[in-house]
Amino acid sequence: MATKHYILLVPGFFGFANLGELLYFGHVRDYFVAEMKARGVDVEVVQVLTHPTGSIRTRAGDLLKSIEAHVKDDDCPIHLVGHSTGGLDARLFVSPGVLLGDDMDVERFARRVRTVVTLSTPHAGTPLASFFLGLFGQKLLQLLSLFTVYVLRFGRLPLSVAFRFGSLITRWDEQLGFRPTLLDQLFEQLLGDFSAERREELVRFLGDVGNDASLVPQLTPEGIDLFNASCQDRPGVRYGSVITQARPPSLRTRLGAGLDPYAQITHTVYAFLYGRTQRMPLTAIAPPTPAQTAALVEAYGALPGPQACDGIVPTRSQVYGRVLAAVRADHLDAIGHFDQPAHRPPHVDWLISGSGFRRLHFERLWRTVVDFILLQT
Repeated sequence: MATKHYILLVPGFFGFANLGELLYFGHVRDYFVAEMKARGVDVEVVQVLTHPTGSIRTRAGDLLKSIEAHVKDDDCPIHLVGHSTGGLDARLFVSPGVLLGDDMDVERFARRVRTVVTLSTPHAGTPLASFFLGLFGQKLLQLLSLFTVYVLRFGRLPLSVAFRFGSLITRWDEQLGFRPTLLDQLFEQLLGDFSAERREELVRFLGDVGNDASLVPQLTPEGIDLFNASCQDRPGVRYGSVITQARPPSLRTRLGAGLDPYAQITHTVYAFLYGRTQRMPLTAIAPPTPAQTAALVEAYGALPGPQACDGIVPTRSQVYGRVLAAVRADHLDAIGHFDQPAHRPPHVDWLISGSGFRRLHFERLWRTVVDFILLQT
């Protein structure tokens, strides 16, 4: 009898796994199912529900609950695939001796984990987290979460909202602050386009983002330093990482975004986030191993510097274990949120970075991940 594999997909900072028909990992899940079937492998792919900005410990507990609910077969191998913060959740879950709660039997399942794959994960933290600690940053985090959901549902933001938001962030000044009523108005306008039932779901989701932001300080370089000191690799588990590096905002990337006003405005959002992510001190990042260095140099032509990032996480911060793939992509490209509407189902992008990442790159990346998961299993 063929061995069945369980693959748990752990979402990141914008931590919705499934809001109705909105799937964070929709394209990734479909690819896993099709590729494993083509290889004759019995697999069940589970999308984990997590608290969006709850602490890493809370989110690792959510991962355990998903495993308990879906993994019914004894001794079948488990594989954890985490995007962004989800990679940290996966690392903590398998860390020997971790305590997630008095009534949580983590070891029962952690000892069955064979691989941990992280994508665009801030293993050394991200300066953007420090920005989100501020009042403007907290409001902006909620709004960006709603933007992501809205674009996945409707394809793009209303142009009026995009214009107002782009104007707001280009005029924002760290010393002068902001007018919170502008962000509140944008919230109300976007929520009004959803059904009453979906609005209630979104209000609950965004309430979680606003009420429990324990995760944010943990993702600063200082917070992650403490996490890394206490989170140990589990013997026998293979760790691999997918690295993303996007192009710095420039005249070239603006031209690449095209003449569409919507694309230009969302590119402004990308430039705003990129500028706050590239302030990473190199001293906060552990030097890569020779094998990791070789993989990065082969992919990018040179070892990425401290300013290289994907718009959310510094590129060098993402390196952990074996480098499975290093691609030119922004933070959401690798999980299928890029601009290719002609594909069925369509790929939808709201963070217009000009990375050039497309379906061909997506399939090549995830084929490498499948190869790693099935290695020696």
